[in-house]
Amino acid sequence: MNIYQHFRPEERDFIDQAIGWKEYVEHSYAPKLTDFLDPREQQIVKTIIGSHSEVKWKLFGGNNGAERQRTLIYPEYLEPDTEDFQISLFELVYAKKFISIEHRQVLGSLMSLGLKRGKFGDILLKGDQVQFFAAAEIADYVRMNLESIGRAGISLKEIPLLDAIQPEEVWKELSVTASSLRLDTMISALYNISRQKSQLYVQQGTVKVNWTKIENPAFECGEGDIISVRGLGRSKIATIEGKTKKEKWRVIAGRQK
Repeated sequence: MNIYQHFRPEERDFIDQAIGWKEYVEHSYAPKLTDFLDPREQQIVKTIIGSHSEVKWKLFGGNNGAERQRTLIYPEYLEPDTEDFQISLFELVYAKKFISIEHRQVLGSLMSLGLKRGKFGDILLKGDQVQFFAAAEIADYVRMNLESIGRAGISLKEIPLLDAIQPEEVWKELSVTASSLRLDTMISALYNISRQKSQLYVQQGTVKVNWTKIENPAFECGEGDIISVRGLGRSKIATIEGKTKKEKWRVIAGRQK
């Protein structure tokens, strides 16, 4: 079976990596812990390992409902628990009275430490409370080097995973029709804007599909894709139900409120 035919050409490198992880566990009979993966990468790993009897997988990102999660790929004799995922949770200590901190500022500051995005999990915000998950192996480095977010001086407090803020995501279901599954057409249908405007968003580099920037308006969308447009929010294509009598695609999607 050609595993690549189920995925997009640009996902080939990651597929090869996932196949390598599976083979490592098969041959060494030892577990393999990945970095934090986005939901699309998680889906690829699940597909590649499948319900294989000798190699199993489990996901955990620090709390229930985490979007970015580490995957533990392990031989069947193992019974993994939370500690095996090696995740640290940090809370920011800062002058809350005078400063407000946004998600993008936290991400930007973490990325400026010179570490890969995969070493960090979800960034959690609720009111003036700000937390983020990190891989335990880089926790000391982050604690020593992260001293500011934006212009705000901060310090970090490591707290138990049980104290993580619970995400408050609300999705609104909608049914749309589109003349094609092209990215610009789908954005136009999902956000109720003109095709010209949606093309502009794509060409300006403000659109991501499955956490990857896509600048080709003709990119074909599929079931399970998460589309985010800067300033307009996120949508998820739940199911593509087929064509209407007028030869338009009927799509069931979710929009994040």
